[in-house]
Amino acid sequence: MNKLRTGDEVLVLAGKDKGKKGIVSAMAGTNRVVVEGVNIVKKHQKPNPNKNEPGGITSKTMPIHISNLAIINPDTGKKDKVSIKIKDDGNKVRVFRSSGSEVQHTVGKK
Repeated sequence: MNKLRTGDEVLVLAGKDKGKKGIVSAMAGTNRVVVEGVNIVKKHQKPNPNKNEPGGITSKTMPIHISNLAIINPDTGKKDKVSIKIKDDGNKVRVFRSSGSEVQHTVGKK
């Protein structure tokens, strides 16, 4: 079970975007995630007449390693660590280490 999921609000701990907050929008591989508004790079794009795409410089969001991210606890508004707890019925849940409360899955919520 991953400690980060799509829809979690995270804080960037290292890199050029250190201190920025964002929402995890996609999982890119085993240890990398795409965070909205973080790690944006410029890509030089050739025009493609088959797809009617113009050329030029476009912005693209790239994945960031999960070791450079910390999940934000919505109760305190601060970064927190996550551990995995097994319930009595055998299901695994993510819990915040500071408070012990469960991490609520927020995919689709706004």
